[in-house]
Amino acid sequence: MRKHIANCFTLLNLVFGCLAVIYILDGFGNASLNNMYFASIFICCAAVVDFLDGLIARLLNAASELGKQLDSLADLVSFGVAPGLIIFQFLKISIARNHPEFAENIWRLLPALLVPCAGAFRLARFNLSKSKSLNFEGMPIPAAGIFVASLPVIYSFNHFDFVETLLQNGVFWYGVIFVVSFLMISTLPMMSMKFKNLAFKQNWPKFLLVVITVLLVISLKWLAVPIVFLLYVLLSLITLSKEK
Repeated sequence: MRKHIANCFTLLNLVFGCLAVIYILDGFGNASLNNMYFASIFICCAAVVDFLDGLIARLLNAASELGKQLDSLADLVSFGVAPGLIIFQFLKISIARNHPEFAENIWRLLPALLVPCAGAFRLARFNLSKSKSLNFEGMPIPAAGIFVASLPVIYSFNHFDFVETLLQNGVFWYGVIFVVSFLMISTLPMMSMKFKNLAFKQNWPKFLLVVITVLLVISLKWLAVPIVFLLYVLLSLITLSKEK
């Protein structure tokens, strides 16, 4: 019975992911930025629940192979499919605004599907991995999904002209597709935010990331998310390069 408590949280992760997809597709005919804002909120809710299901499983000593597989399936929807569709819609909007002659060209939109494909590959490799390292091999799909989900929220509350211009630029979104997909399928070492102990010498990159994140969130709100994402990647590569 205990293991199913954690599994219920995992399924709630999936529910939030499905709600995100529903909101995105509701604006499919006339891509709605407001819909994508709410989709992003649901993805963030999925991230919170995704954290809680692992925590509950550890606290109840109820980790199971079924829970592991459920978690991956839920993560694929919440942090792979839903973010991929967000990119699809933003690409559609940017092409319609900047190159209306290509607005009906589906081939310019299909690259967005590389994100869920890369996420599926990342999750399958993770499930088969026998590594005992606390750190990750490649970007964890929740981190990639949260990064993409932050962009519609930033767009909705943005006060900087250059940010609005950037998020309406198709080249920017193709760059997001490439970077996010590459990081997920790569074997680059990525830092886990789990703490085995509180020793500063062993955990200084994590402490540094936490402190900078708090300061950035206070000062920049949602705009802090992509900055923290880049900082997380850089700190991981710098501090974990010797493990490769």
